Amino acid sequence: MLQGLVRSHVSGKGEEGGGGATLWGEGSETFAAACSRRGEKGTNQDTSIVWEGYGCQDDTIFSGVFNGHGQWGHYVAKAVRESLPQSLLCHWQEAVALASLIDGEKRLSDCQFDLLRQSYLAAAAAAAMDEELRRSRCLDAVNSGCMALSIVKQGDLMVVANVGNSRAVLATTLDDGDITAVQLTVDFKPDLP
Repeated sequence: MLQGLVRSHVSGKGEEGGGGATLWGEGSETFAAACSRRGEKGTNQDTSIVWEGYGCQDDTIFSGVFNGHGQWGHYVAKAVRESLPQSLLCHWQEAVALASLIDGEKRLSDCQFDLLRQSYLAAAAAAAMDEELRRSRCLDAVNSGCMALSIVKQGDLMVVANVGNSRAVLATTLDDGDITAVQLTVDFKPDLP
């Protein structure tokens, strides 16, 4: 339902074969791209989303990458891609409304990071997706799942959330003009402290 609020975009399949795709937008000051290629293991369980104008705010982008695992991982990854942005947006809007009622004097821009952080935690705790997947008769949700990496960028603020072993990397320009990569996440796996 909320996806109807996104600005129009253009997307297309890449020229190369192998199931890769490239996404691009027109009339945007930002650039986002996603690329996924099927590996050796069979079904490509990767899916992604780039949502410009997230929450009807011109300066806000939601992007996410979801990598399924297990027999039904592709289904789980797509389900999380469809539900996480909306759930996060709902919790974020509630948090902003509550914060403005509690402390009308404080500028909301000063606490946006905390509001987004709380909203991510609330969206994860809601567990509506877990319940929906458990009720599904066509898949084994106990042995299938997905990792999720998402970013909300609003103006100069960027909040990154990660569960799993996908990595967010930021390309930035050094003072001498060279471009360097800065890893923004650390793998979040059971075998790592």
